[in-house]
Amino acid sequence: MFVDTHTHLYATEFDHDRNALIQKALANGVSKFYLPNISSGSIAAMMALEAAFPDHCVAMMGLHPCDVKENYLEELAVMETWLAKRKFAAIGEIGIDLYWDKTFIKAQIEAFQIQINWALQYNYSIVIHCRDAFDEIYEVLKSYSKLPKGIFHCFSGNLEQANQILALKNFKLGIGGVLTFKNAGLDKVVEQIDLEHLVLETDAPYLAPVPFRGKRNEPVYLLEIAKKLAELKNCSMAQVAEITTKNADFVFSVL
Repeated sequence: MFVDTHTHLYATEFDHDRNALIQKALANGVSKFYLPNISSGSIAAMMALEAAFPDHCVAMMGLHPCDVKENYLEELAVMETWLAKRKFAAIGEIGIDLYWDKTFIKAQIEAFQIQINWALQYNYSIVIHCRDAFDEIYEVLKSYSKLPKGIFHCFSGNLEQANQILALKNFKLGIGGVLTFKNAGLDKVVEQIDLEHLVLETDAPYLAPVPFRGKRNEPVYLLEIAKKLAELKNCSMAQVAEITTKNADFVFSVL
């Protein structure tokens, strides 16, 4: 059994064949899909998907850093209302993204902190989006005397950064399609990290692995990432499935 710890299966890119893709993934051993939220505008579709596949799809709640704009406090108020209503798998995806725009960096940091505090309040894990912002995110995390469990989603950093994250305790590295990219260098980093620190993810519809790079990512492509990981670790796909699923279960269970 494989677990996709990060997939946007509710996205409009899947509107015409979502159910078929989920059934295909289930038939190939990918049995659980964790759904990170983006903004107030993505909640309805995410909830509908969870309701349609309650045994397989699990929603998170959070505000994506790229959606932290002038109205971020209003957006966070919507998230907080949902957190008071029902249970979620985690707070996510949250973090800091300075790749596209640095305009709202202070707001992004504040929103990140607010949402970490929610995770501590509700005893949830956090799923962190980090793009061109490792130092800023690490500084925020180091400022806490206690942290929730979490995943560094789509980890693509160097070994030093990986070790900094793992030293925080109770964090896993989310490994996706970038692992299969020829010149990304992530394979060299992952070779030096024990499987017990890793979880699998697609980030579908984004970042499809080789040999599907550049196309829409799909749930069943998680197997391509698992295959590459098994090759790097010189172990079986079954071992990758067992250990990464155990790691995912650890993250998404309460402390």
